[in-house]
Amino acid sequence: MEDVGGFFVGGLAVVILFLGLPWLIFHYITKWKTAKTLTDDDEKLLDGLHEAARRLDDRLCTIERIMTVENPNWRQQCLPGRGNDTDRLLTNGDRQ
Repeated sequence: MEDVGGFFVGGLAVVILFLGLPWLIFHYITKWKTAKTLTDDDEKLLDGLHEAARRLDDRLCTIERIMTVENPNWRQQCLPGRGNDTDRLLTNGDRQ
Protein backbone atom coordinates (compact mmCIF):
# COMPACT_ATOMS: atom_id res chain seq x y z
CA MET A 1 0.00 0.00 0.00
CA GLU A 2 2.87 2.34 0.75
CA ASP A 3 4.38 1.64 -2.67
CA VAL A 4 1.17 2.75 -4.40
CA GLY A 5 1.13 6.06 -2.46
CA GLY A 6 4.78 6.73 -3.24
CA PHE A 7 4.22 5.86 -6.89
CA PHE A 8 1.23 8.23 -7.02
CA VAL A 9 3.16 11.10 -5.40
CA GLY A 10 6.15 10.52 -7.70
CA GLY A 11 3.91 10.42 -10.78
CA LEU A 12 2.14 13.59 -9.67
CA ALA A 13 5.49 15.33 -9.15
CA VAL A 14 6.64 14.34 -12.64
CA VAL A 15 3.39 15.57 -14.21
CA ILE A 16 3.58 18.88 -12.36
CA LEU A 17 7.25 19.32 -13.21
CA PHE A 18 7.03 18.51 -16.92
CA LEU A 19 3.50 19.67 -17.76
CA GLY A 20 2.26 22.13 -15.17
CA LEU A 21 5.37 24.24 -14.75
CA PRO A 22 6.03 24.81 -18.50
CA TRP A 23 2.33 25.56 -19.05
CA LEU A 24 2.43 28.15 -16.26
CA ILE A 25 5.60 29.76 -17.61
CA PHE A 26 4.34 29.94 -21.20
CA HIS A 27 0.96 31.21 -20.02
CA TYR A 28 2.51 34.21 -18.29
CA ILE A 29 5.01 34.85 -21.10
CA THR A 30 2.04 35.14 -23.46
CA LYS A 31 0.25 37.48 -21.04
CA TRP A 32 3.34 39.71 -20.75
CA LYS A 33 3.73 39.91 -24.52
CA THR A 34 0.12 40.94 -25.05
CA ALA A 35 0.32 43.49 -22.22
CA LYS A 36 3.23 45.25 -23.97
CA THR A 37 1.08 46.29 -26.90
CA LEU A 38 -1.16 49.36 -26.87
CA THR A 39 -4.88 48.89 -26.88
CA ASP A 40 -7.17 50.86 -29.17
CA ASP A 41 -8.19 53.06 -26.25
CA ASP A 42 -4.53 53.77 -25.46
CA GLU A 43 -3.86 54.76 -29.06
CA LYS A 44 -6.90 57.06 -29.12
CA LEU A 45 -5.76 58.68 -25.87
CA LEU A 46 -2.25 59.24 -27.22
CA ASP A 47 -3.62 60.69 -30.45
CA GLY A 48 -5.83 63.07 -28.47
CA LEU A 49 -2.93 64.16 -26.26
CA HIS A 50 -0.72 64.70 -29.30
CA GLU A 51 -3.39 66.84 -30.95
CA ALA A 52 -3.87 68.89 -27.77
CA ALA A 53 -0.12 69.46 -27.48
CA ARG A 54 0.04 70.57 -31.12
CA ARG A 55 -2.83 73.05 -30.59
CA LEU A 56 -1.19 74.43 -27.44
CA ASP A 57 2.08 74.87 -29.32
CA ASP A 58 0.26 76.76 -32.08
CA ARG A 59 -1.41 79.01 -29.49
CA LEU A 60 1.91 79.72 -27.82
CA CYS A 61 3.47 80.67 -31.16
CA THR A 62 0.53 83.00 -31.85
CA ILE A 63 0.92 84.67 -28.45
CA GLU A 64 4.67 85.09 -29.01
CA ARG A 65 4.05 86.69 -32.42
CA ILE A 66 1.51 89.13 -30.93
CA MET A 67 3.86 90.05 -28.09
CA THR A 68 6.76 90.55 -30.49
CA VAL A 69 4.68 92.98 -32.57
CA GLU A 70 3.68 94.95 -29.46
CA ASN A 71 7.12 94.91 -27.82
CA PRO A 72 10.09 93.49 -29.77
CA ASN A 73 12.23 93.27 -26.60
CA TRP A 74 9.73 91.37 -24.46
CA ARG A 75 11.92 88.26 -24.30
CA GLN A 76 14.81 90.22 -22.80
CA GLN A 77 12.50 91.77 -20.22
CA CYS A 78 11.22 88.36 -19.11
CA LEU A 79 14.66 86.90 -18.40
CA PRO A 80 15.30 86.30 -14.68
CA GLY A 81 17.94 88.42 -12.96
CA ARG A 82 17.32 91.56 -15.01
CA GLY A 83 16.91 94.40 -12.51
CA ASN A 84 14.15 94.56 -9.95
CA ASP A 85 11.38 92.12 -10.85
CA THR A 86 8.71 94.04 -8.94
CA ASP A 87 9.50 97.21 -10.90
CA ARG A 88 9.17 95.27 -14.12
CA LEU A 89 5.89 93.61 -13.15
CA LEU A 90 4.08 96.46 -11.39
CA THR A 91 2.90 99.68 -12.99
CA ASN A 92 3.46 103.01 -11.25
CA GLY A 93 -0.05 103.03 -9.77
CA ASP A 94 0.39 99.53 -8.26
CA ARG A 95 3.63 100.20 -6.33
CA GLN A 96 3.43 100.35 -2.59
